[in-house]
Amino acid sequence: MKDTLIAFIGGGNMTRSIVGGLLADGVPARRLRIAEPDAERRAALQRDFGVAVSADNAATAAGADVVLLAVKPQVLQAVARDLAPALSGTGALAVSIAAGIRSADLARWLGDTVPVVRAMPNTPALLGCGATVLCAGPGANANHRELAESILRAVGSVSWITDEMQMDTVTALSGSGPAYFFLLTEAMADAAAAAGLDPELARLLAVETALGAARMAIESGEDIAVLRRRVTSPGGTTEAAVGTLEQGGLRELVRAALTQAATRSRELAERLGDD
Repeated sequence: MKDTLIAFIGGGNMTRSIVGGLLADGVPARRLRIAEPDAERRAALQRDFGVAVSADNAATAAGADVVLLAVKPQVLQAVARDLAPALSGTGALAVSIAAGIRSADLARWLGDTVPVVRAMPNTPALLGCGATVLCAGPGANANHRELAESILRAVGSVSWITDEMQMDTVTALSGSGPAYFFLLTEAMADAAAAAGLDPELARLLAVETALGAARMAIESGEDIAVLRRRVTSPGGTTEAAVGTLEQGGLRELVRAALTQAATRSRELAERLGDD
């Protein structure tokens, strides 16, 4: 990795997270480049990370071993077509973190000679505890898979899927998932404050409880249902609360929400993939 030249197209929060993670892992700043159209962002990126920055996408990508595409899905087609001449025949790997863009469409825009890996990270990557799912696209071999994984592992866990159609479900679960937990945490804090608890204390308790529960789920290795049952004593307060949530149709509501998010992801893929 220390000898790999990585070019980032787009200098937003996810790029900042990955660059920060790579630098922390010992990748030299001289092996990282960022293309970003906004002058203020370019200045901040250079100041914060000491990497080469430019407004020129093609110049940034030239000679890179990996080109990580971190632009909005709505502009990825135009960006990819502009990059195609610079990447054609170079052997560079393209890694896309743009939601809703299928790897076959990206490969077509890049000219069908550039190996592609599609990635779906999530916002906790900003803290180095993200969850990224990868899918090898056209032309991507085992070496490309290893290279893509080594980059995204810098900001959290990495998993692979073989069926790209599952990316819509991944997007609904982990891509959008932080918002669901924020909503539940917000609702818990609001309910406690409405019951008379100091709002700041309610927020602290809700957030710390969410953090502790997540750590227990990760570090214990136990099935989530087992952990839930373990804190749900018969006839106790937790059982009363969980019973209310179950009777209110929480599971069905969550299933419907994820289905809607996945459907929307498929709709965006169809629309944005059109030439």
